Amino acid sequence: MFQTLINVTSKPERIGIGIMSGTSVDGVDVAIISVKSSGEELSYQQLAFDTVDIPQDLRKKIFKQFNPAESSVDKLCSLNFELGQLFASAARSVVENASLRVEDIDFIGSHGQTIYHIPVNQQDMCLVKSTMQIGEASVLAEKFQCPVVSDFRVRDMAAGGEGAPLVPYVDHLLFRSDTENIALQNIGGIGNVTYLPKGGSASDVIAFDTGPGNMIMDEAMNILTEGKFQFDKNGEMAAKGTINEDILKELMDHPYFTLPVPKSTGRELFGAAYTRKLVDKMLVKGLSSEDILATVTMFTALTIVDQLGRFLPGGVDTLVVSGGGAYNATLLRFLKELGGFVVKTQEDLGFSSESKEAVAFALLANETLFGVPNNVPTATGAAKQVVLGKVTI
Repeated sequence: MFQTLINVTSKPERIGIGIMSGTSVDGVDVAIISVKSSGEELSYQQLAFDTVDIPQDLRKKIFKQFNPAESSVDKLCSLNFELGQLFASAARSVVENASLRVEDIDFIGSHGQTIYHIPVNQQDMCLVKSTMQIGEASVLAEKFQCPVVSDFRVRDMAAGGEGAPLVPYVDHLLFRSDTENIALQNIGGIGNVTYLPKGGSASDVIAFDTGPGNMIMDEAMNILTEGKFQFDKNGEMAAKGTINEDILKELMDHPYFTLPVPKSTGRELFGAAYTRKLVDKMLVKGLSSEDILATVTMFTALTIVDQLGRFLPGGVDTLVVSGGGAYNATLLRFLKELGGFVVKTQEDLGFSSESKEAVAFALLANETLFGVPNNVPTATGAAKQVVLGKVTI
């Protein structure tokens, strides 16, 4: 076992895979990279990326496990392996399309699919802070015959953190600047930001979940079109609507936004149940589908700008947006109108908005294999730096 790790880490350049399935459950992101060194000397090149669709019947199974009223231990047990098989199949497909062989892959970093996340103790329900990601790593290890790093969040939680966000470590390595205060805003299902003050070190990084990203917008679109559309492409429907300022003000009164950082959230707060109640309320008030999409899209934009202004002491010079939200033109327009800072996408900097998180987990896995601590305590609230992940060989 140890010889396998030595063989991988002794290579001057390694080929790794990063696998990510986010809170939106819209597909499996697979990135293939070549990486040299580790820590501050790390450098990488993206070799391939693709998003492999999750079959609708499997997507429905996953969403049932999000709901404590519908979840069951036998279905969860089975789903863990079913997702492992899906991840392996998706990774193999991207490898083959990149004209690579399975044998060329030196390691895999798999975030897995988050099923439930409890960032703080919930004493009223007798629940301790914890998190669960599934997608059995052993299936990947068996199919690829290489080390697989998975379950990244739990070690940070064991060290007193919230297990999220984890991408800030990679953000610091790749995007730090001596001349600008950079805020890297990922807009997946949930929005999260990494703040890199100019000239700062990893210990100066601030990172937290800003609140809902695409989650409410996507679910509202799903409800309003009775499942015909899963998201508002390019924000086209939102662009035609009128924002309801009264409802927007009510939404901004949510207690999450005043919680101190570091903090994290998820589907438990802003998921399907929250959105269904919100959409029903707006329909009763006579809002059109376009008005509803405009209002919830502005809600996401306003939460981001509010949280940056509230918790980033040095201000923001440039906001770099990634994730699916980077392709929502209406959301980007709202951010530019509200923010008072330059708004760019990953593409503007020569990177990919879609692949960012999958690449990040490949790089985090690289650090784990070298034994490099790869959480950021100022982002997660952990008591110390730790090496994230479990290694399956």
